Amino acid sequence: MSTDGSAPRWFVDALAAPVETGKVEVAGATIAYRAWGEAGAEGVVLIHGGMAHSGWWDHIGPQIAVGRRVVALDLSGHGDSDHREHYTLDAWSEEVLASAEAGGISGPPILIGHSMGGIVAFAASHLYGDKLAGVVIIDSPVRDMTPEEVELRAKAVANAGPPKVYPSVEAAVARFRLVPPQDDAEPYVLEHIARGALKQVSGGWSWKFDNMRMGREGRRSLEVMSPGCPVAYFRCERGIIDDALFERIADTLGPDALLIELPSSGHHPMIDQPLAVVAAARTLLGAWGK
Repeated sequence: MSTDGSAPRWFVDALAAPVETGKVEVAGATIAYRAWGEAGAEGVVLIHGGMAHSGWWDHIGPQIAVGRRVVALDLSGHGDSDHREHYTLDAWSEEVLASAEAGGISGPPILIGHSMGGIVAFAASHLYGDKLAGVVIIDSPVRDMTPEEVELRAKAVANAGPPKVYPSVEAAVARFRLVPPQDDAEPYVLEHIARGALKQVSGGWSWKFDNMRMGREGRRSLEVMSPGCPVAYFRCERGIIDDALFERIADTLGPDALLIELPSSGHHPMIDQPLAVVAAARTLLGAWGK
């Protein structure tokens, strides 16, 4: 890692890797995605967390795309995908499967989901387990609300209006915050994802995510769900999952689930321990023969 705040060579090289972008229609919404690696190969779908976007994986995707096709999508209500009048885990799961196919993955994909994306991956493992080669969940409470969802709900209760408009990209980036806060985030990763979260609007720049999503979301019960494919769980050592919740999650995932701890990482390991995420993902994919 760089010690002066500048981006290290591995990060620069990852962002310079060839990337393809595309869109697919899913249940009336246009879903955007990006992809690395050879089209037509077996592959992985990367699923971002709440209020995030596919660019959170820009420095991760290329490093696990060796011999694989890797697709990262913007869930509806996030990034460059359409907003919906109503959001459901069923629809998000459908978007994941559709992006895998449109993005050029051959055969059943492996899903890797962070935080809220981990809940989507878990739901997909229940709904479409026979169409998946496996699911990896990163520091997600699975059956509880994520910190991002708590934040959005608080804003909805406070009758939050349209997203704030900033006069410049720089002003918006200066206000970018992780939820929950994380002081040890690598600054070059943080700036990259902050810039990718912005869109130009009348009067300046604003965030892409649908900040009114919590008022238009209907979550089906997760209590009746169980994974229908191989599953692994990456717990961040300094993340949001305490011991009691981890025990509940382990029970939910079943005795065959692989439980892995990412050392010294906060809730957003792709931001403070990105190479540990790459190493863990590569090792797991290899163990699964993918």
